[in-house]
Amino acid sequence: MADSLKAFFAESALKADEVEYVASKRFLDGDRKPIAWKIKPITQEEEESLLNQAKKKEYVPGTRDVKVSTDNNLFVRLLITSCVTFPNLDDAALQDSYGAVGAQDLIQKMLTPGEYADLANMVQQVCGFEVGMDDKMKRVKN
Repeated sequence: MADSLKAFFAESALKADEVEYVASKRFLDGDRKPIAWKIKPITQEEEESLLNQAKKKEYVPGTRDVKVSTDNNLFVRLLITSCVTFPNLDDAALQDSYGAVGAQDLIQKMLTPGEYADLANMVQQVCGFEVGMDDKMKRVKN
């Protein structure tokens, strides 16, 4: 049993790979082929930090209560900009070319709405959200 537990040690775990993904067919290399973006997964700890950054507090009128909610759009932008390693969304020259201030602003200006939605889905898949819990539970039961 001790040996089977070693499979869960950090040094035994397989490292999550960076994935290449063509986020847009509009960005072409010298041979006129679409350039693949690179996406890396983040840890649960990093995701919690992003979630905390996306939380907003609102005071409930007429009370002393505070309502805390998550700005889902902000969270997705934070997730994308944390996971995309290429192109470098923090590059000042790239941001200047779009008139953007910061990586979050840049990603919204670089991509069309459909490209952005597809990239957001891919980033979530790379982070391990591609399979719903129902599917996982069915696999375990069978």
